[in-house]
Order: sequence, then C-alpha cells, then structure tokens
Amino acid sequence: MMARRFMCLISCEWNQPQSRKPECILPLMGICYMLQFMDKITLSYATQLGILTDLRLHGSQYSWTSSIFYFGYLFWSFPSSYLAVRAPLAKYVASTVVLWGIVLMCHAATKDYAGLMTVRFFLGVTEAAVSPGFSLIVGLFYKREEQPARMLIWFSGNAVANIISGLVAHGIGEINTSKVATWKLLFLILGAVTTFWGIALVLLLPSSPSEARFLTPDERALCLQRTVANKTGILEKSEFKAPQMMAGLLDPQAWLLFLMMFTVSVANGGISAFGSIITASFGFDPLTAVLMQMPSGGFQLGAMVLSSILAAYTKIPRTIIMAFMTIVSLVGIVMVYAIPSQQKWSRLGGSWITTTYVANIPLQLSLITSNVGGFTKRSTVSGMLFVAYCTGNIVGPQFYSTDQAPRYSKGIRATLAGYGLATFFVFSLFLYYIFENKRRDAKHGLPADVSGSEEQELEVSNKTDRELTDFRYIL
Repeated sequence: MMARRFMCLISCEWNQPQSRKPECILPLMGICYMLQFMDKITLSYATQLGILTDLRLHGSQYSWTSSIFYFGYLFWSFPSSYLAVRAPLAKYVASTVVLWGIVLMCHAATKDYAGLMTVRFFLGVTEAAVSPGFSLIVGLFYKREEQPARMLIWFSGNAVANIISGLVAHGIGEINTSKVATWKLLFLILGAVTTFWGIALVLLLPSSPSEARFLTPDERALCLQRTVANKTGILEKSEFKAPQMMAGLLDPQAWLLFLMMFTVSVANGGISAFGSIITASFGFDPLTAVLMQMPSGGFQLGAMVLSSILAAYTKIPRTIIMAFMTIVSLVGIVMVYAIPSQQKWSRLGGSWITTTYVANIPLQLSLITSNVGGFTKRSTVSGMLFVAYCTGNIVGPQFYSTDQAPRYSKGIRATLAGYGLATFFVFSLFLYYIFENKRRDAKHGLPADVSGSEEQELEVSNKTDRELTDFRYIL
C-alpha cells in the first residue's frame, strides 16, 4: 500500500495547505533546544545565587565544573551516534531529554566540588544526543534546500534561552520564603520543566514521516518521496571508505574549519561559564547581573536572522558573513577589556555583542554540506569540527579563575585571542576557496553545464570534492 502511494506521488509536491504540516516538529525541537541551552548556562546563573559559597568552590574549581560538561558530551557522542541509528531516533533523543532533566535536578543535591563535577559530567552525557538527533530528523522531513531555514528555527532556541533565562533566574532568586537555597531551586525547577518536556517529546515527536501522526498516509508517502534524493537519505547507506577518511584528514579546508571552530570555542567556553560573574564585576548586584545578560540573547537572535537573510538573499560569501559576525564579537570583548572600570554601561554593552559569532555555527555546518563531497569524508570533517567544539569549550574556562576578580584580565585576553584567531582563519578559508577554484579553472577549464539527470548522478556518486573536476567551492 505504502509503495503504491509512493509511486503515484513521484512527481508531486506539497500543496499550500499541506506545506505547513511538517512544521509541527519545529516548535517541539525549538523549545527543547531552548531548554538545553538554559540548562547548560544555569550553572553560570547559580554563581550569583550562592553556589560558589555553599559548595566552597575556589580558584579554578568552578572553571573545571564548566569544562567537565564537555568531557561528558565528547565521551557519549560516539555511542550516541550508534544508538541513534539502532534505536527509534525520536524516542532515543526524547529519553535522553528526560534523563538530562533528572540529572539537572540532581545538581541541587550536591554538597561539594566532587559531587558537582559528577553531575556536570553526566549532564554532558545526557545532552549529547540532542543536536545530532534533531539534525537527522530535519533531514528526514525536508529537502536539502529547505533544511538550513528549518535548522535555524530550532537552533534559535539558543538565543531565546539567553533572553528569557535571565528573567527566570532573577525571579527564582527573589524567592525568600523557601528553606531551600535559591540556586538549588533554580536547578530543581528547570530540571522539572525539562523532564516534563522530555516526556512530551516521547509522545509527540516522530522519528520520520512514516511515524508522523499529523500526516495522512498520502502525505507521509509524499514526504518520503520529496527527500529520497537527499544525500542524507542515500549516501548515509554508503560503505565506509578509508581513502575518503584520509582525504578529510589531509584537506586544508577541513583544518581551517577545525581551527576556526576550536578558537571560537575557546572564546565561547570562558565567556559562557563566567558571563554572570564578569557582569557582576562591572558593579551590579548579583540579581541585577543576571538580568543584565538578557539583551545578549536579543543580539544573538538578530545576528542569526541577519546572517540567514544575507546568506539566502544576497551574493555576499558565507565566509565574509562569518568574518563580520566574529569581528563584532571581537569588538565587544575589546570593549570589555579596554574600557575603564568606571564606565560599566559601556563595558556591559560590549559584553552584549560578544556572542554574535553564534550566528556562524549554522553557516559553518552548511559549508561542510556544500563544500565537502563523499559520505565518509564529510563524516570525518564533521567529526573533526565536533572534537574542535568540545576541546575548545574544555580549554576556554581554564583561562579564567575566581581569583582574577574583578577584571579577569587573563581570561578576557584569552577570549580576545580566540576571536582574533577565528577571524584570521575564516579569512584564510575565504582566500583558500578562491585560490582552489582558480586552480581548478586553470587545470580543468570552467565547469561544464550538466543536465538534471547528470547532476543527480553526481549527487549520489559518493565522490569527494577533490575527485569531481567540475566541483567549485562555495565561498
């Protein structure tokens, strides 16, 4: 029955009423991603609610509680990738959301540094499945050209979390009728909300169109037909090819992408972990410092929307857009570092724009999709970026320690260096793509026009970008 419906819909597309139905999955994922980021930065807010004093954290101990999250994240990423293809995808991801909510609530039970380190590690473990899982689900519901906008929708939960989490933390911090410390209430309340949402995902989020109860049988078949030519739908069944893995490890663009991700993650790791502490050091009381971080989420969201519009509707190269967003972050951290302590509002304004680089992440991932050919090679490069992201966020907080107060000069210099180097590497990537395209034109001539069937054949050929002589890199 399903096969017959599939064949009769081979040349069909969504009509207008149908076209919005798959979008039902996006709010489910967007809210979950918002909760993930809120839960990740809860520790930063807890520093203003008394956790440092109650758990007697000093020196670099708080830095390590931030870094160890990414050890857990990195540790579980490979088992998670295996389980994502062996178990029902949505049910697996949703189950990890339930577990991460429980682990977050367990933060309230910690009594010392060792206990906090333990729960932070397992929080990283339980959050490792979310981003890759959501990317896979989007790939099963949408054509390749439709995926970036949909990924931006759920990824923007990151910025929304930055906007509202300060308000939530401030409200919880104002509770003075409970015998439970407010930092513990913060973990308990957000953990409970996350657990509830995980249960909702178990019930509502489909793994693929064939499981989507909000689609009719014909619509499920049409959804499958529309995505059958995606590389994620065909090439992921390809065998592992060792030469492609080596090609990925030896590709200059892969290492430029790696270095770009690593350096910006070093900057991110420190500024995310110590954001509330640095804001308080400007001269704000603890609860006001929590509120004062909310505008940074608005700048993040604006940067994401702007970068997506520029990438989709202008001819500005993606690498140039990425360089611009990184330079804005660099200017922000220079303001924090160089402006005198007496001008706290100017320094605060600088801190608000230090995270606009976040808009680069979807663009950087899209460069892998567009410029890295071959299933195994693309998987290798994607893995390199994931390692760069985790190791950068592990290293970043180590440049900060509580005994650097109030200026945190060493840590801020490291963040400044991270953004500066990331800007250098993204410009280097831009120049590399120009050089490589010109080299290919000189060697092979201008790319030949190909028919639709020939283009489809190339699409599923599982050849690398180096093997396709007509391939040219998107800038």
